[in-house]
Amino acid sequence: MSVEILQKAVRMALTDVADPAKAPVMQAYMKSSMPFLGVQAAPRRAALKRVFADYPVDVASAWREAALTLWRGAEYREERYAAIELTGFRLYRAFQTLDALPMYEEMIVTGAWWDYVDELAVHRVGGLLAAFPDTMRPLMLRWARGTDLWKRRTAILSQNRFKSATDTGLLYACIEPSLSDNDFFARKAIGWALREYAKTNPGEVVRYVDHTRISGLSRREALKNLPVT
Repeated sequence: MSVEILQKAVRMALTDVADPAKAPVMQAYMKSSMPFLGVQAAPRRAALKRVFADYPVDVASAWREAALTLWRGAEYREERYAAIELTGFRLYRAFQTLDALPMYEEMIVTGAWWDYVDELAVHRVGGLLAAFPDTMRPLMLRWARGTDLWKRRTAILSQNRFKSATDTGLLYACIEPSLSDNDFFARKAIGWALREYAKTNPGEVVRYVDHTRISGLSRREALKNLPVT
């Protein structure tokens, strides 16, 4: 199967389930310079599931090439969503190795917005962190201390699904460099990461928030689901 065939099949499938009347509203909501076709999440996922099943790839290098071709060649935002969904498609679980990391990093840096980055942070980079902690832990620390907002957000959110397996030392070390950042997305990430961990260890999150110079936004997000005392 050629990448071009997959790319055409993705575009056709998305166009078939698009509602063009919704496209301007979706674009405005996402503050996107790239236009939308007008495909909402449920029909998009169903359509892409069929396409990916019909056009499988056999090797990891071809999978990465296909995902990056969809990403780089996207004319509509849903096509970039398709690239991200291809990276998480069930047939390619064995391809989730450190070789996939440059692909995810490119998507994070060039996507540079929460709708792309959050899915990659929690469900792709987080998976690599769980599977390859010796390599990924120092990398997350470097990303957390870097200048790229979206790589910092990724590092902060990378353990959001870890529950009791959360490495709190790593979590706090990833949060710390962004505590003084006034950017909404940095502060929101801090609060979201802490809120997720609070589902497992609320007392520890309360302790951390009470003893850390954390922004009001981050604090509200972190404690959102905890009872007021």
